[in-house]
Amino acid sequence: MKAKLEEIRLEALHALEGLDELDKLEEFRLKYLGKKGALTQVLRGMGGLPAEERPIVGQIANEVRNQLESELEQKTKDLKEAALTRRLEAEKIDVTVPGERPGLGRLHPVTTVLNELKDIFLGMGFDVAEGPEIEYDYYNFEALNLPKNHPARDTQDTFYIDNTILLRTHTSPVQIRTMEKQKPPIKIICPGRVYRSDEVDATHSPIFHQIEGLVVDKGITMGDLKGVLDVFAKAVFGPETKTKLRPHHFPFTEPSAEVDVSCAICKGAGCRVCSYTGWIEILGAGMVHPRVLEYVNIDPNEYSGFAFGMGLDRIVNIKYGIDDIRLLFENDIRFLKQF
Repeated sequence: MKAKLEEIRLEALHALEGLDELDKLEEFRLKYLGKKGALTQVLRGMGGLPAEERPIVGQIANEVRNQLESELEQKTKDLKEAALTRRLEAEKIDVTVPGERPGLGRLHPVTTVLNELKDIFLGMGFDVAEGPEIEYDYYNFEALNLPKNHPARDTQDTFYIDNTILLRTHTSPVQIRTMEKQKPPIKIICPGRVYRSDEVDATHSPIFHQIEGLVVDKGITMGDLKGVLDVFAKAVFGPETKTKLRPHHFPFTEPSAEVDVSCAICKGAGCRVCSYTGWIEILGAGMVHPRVLEYVNIDPNEYSGFAFGMGLDRIVNIKYGIDDIRLLFENDIRFLKQF
């Protein structure tokens, strides 16, 4: 048994010397010092020894155990120090090397153009009004001369929360809320995010942005509307830009018009962007329908007004020559860094 203990000691020391990874030390301990280890197995056979040999073998066994535990502890310490040295070497920082500057963000093109449009209209005396994106059917449709089951609602199919609450399809409800609280004169723009259940493609998105305008006062005419839109178009697309009004129908304005601007790309000569017509449609407008004024208790015999609304994303696309609205919502940093 003495010979067996010596054999275990030499075998264990040789094995321990060859270990170079911390996770293998636990395997070593279990193999030689564990409850089912080699040393324990030898000690369990001491019962068959003569009584006078047991103390001697026990002493040798304890010496072997103490030596292996001491060597294991030292090996663990050495491997931990070596691992720390390697880590410090790998992670060392040369403080004399200039650091990498963090990338600076920038405004999204939609935000940039929105700020530009706000400046334009603020310069013409407009105020900025905002309202909730989750809206009542009354403000989104009924107060805008779109009663229930009106066929024009089909073109603004939206997301309903229940029969009376929905995600707004335009920022026109802000106009109604403003006229309820404020009597003429009123001169506001209403920017914001709107929702419609449209299929996603190059020109449509279920989420997009609008900016609408409203002016109500005594003696407001279609000429005032044309003048405001002329100033707006020239400020956004260039001083040579022309505007054109085409008859149209909107339930909340009468008369109504679609508004075109001369193409900023080809200067009206005709190109792919304007479908070779020289004109690009940018917004809808018209005189506020008398019935809408009645809904908010403004006398249409005393006051008149005009309203207009445009897709902000469409203005961005035209201004920057972008041909796919999805690019504005996909957050591709390679695209956004161009602006």
